[in-house]
Amino acid sequence: MESVDWRILAELQADGRLSFNELSRRVNLSAPAVAERVRRLQDSGVITGYHAHVDPAAVGLPVTALVRMECFGPLCLLRDEAAMALPEILQLHRVTGDACCVLFIGVTSMAHFEEVIDRLAEHGRPSSTMVLSSLVPWRAVTRPD
Repeated sequence: MESVDWRILAELQADGRLSFNELSRRVNLSAPAVAERVRRLQDSGVITGYHAHVDPAAVGLPVTALVRMECFGPLCLLRDEAAMALPEILQLHRVTGDACCVLFIGVTSMAHFEEVIDRLAEHGRPSSTMVLSSLVPWRAVTRPD
């Protein structure tokens, strides 16, 4: 990727609602040239979408946890689309090592968390770590040097 593409990515990661006109001013290209570069970044899978970052606690999910799942075979969580679609699962990552996957869970209470853990236990052995605070809740991807 060219340096101008990285500048476009930096600007869009800081504010995904920028107009092409404003983005073009910030990266010193014409609006049509910026629009074409953004389209190429989308088509190639570099830009995968646009969304708002939401604080789980601010929307009624004050309890968050990381849950490691040790499961395999036909009962594995990754083979059950309905289980992976549970609304409490905010992120799900397939990982290496002794765990099959790691989930970021957001729930309304510890009782709610217990219910989710019981549902996950149908697929294997969950091991949870409660999140006390998120010091880096999200970070923009930057150019590797």
